[in-house]
Amino acid sequence: MSTPAQAQSGDVVGNADAGRKKLSMCVGCHQIPGYKASFPSVYPVPMIVGQSGKYIESALAAYKKGDRSHPTMRSIAGSLSAQDMADLAAVYGSK
Repeated sequence: MSTPAQAQSGDVVGNADAGRKKLSMCVGCHQIPGYKASFPSVYPVPMIVGQSGKYIESALAAYKKGDRSHPTMRSIAGSLSAQDMADLAAVYGSK
């Protein structure tokens, strides 16, 4: 039996309301204009508000799988379920 969070095809469907409750790990870097992180080196952190939801979800999945190498993002994405990623993508993709 599928849950409300799943489409008929079995794909996970993001919920922006649920995603807003999960943003605390994102806002400290990705919602500060001009923010630069210092680990593993100094670099500008991208603003992700307004990015395509599919892009956000794909990027998080790539960090989780190890296809993207930033250590902080790999750690954060590694703690997310497919539903968490879809919910966050729904929030950021809707702004």
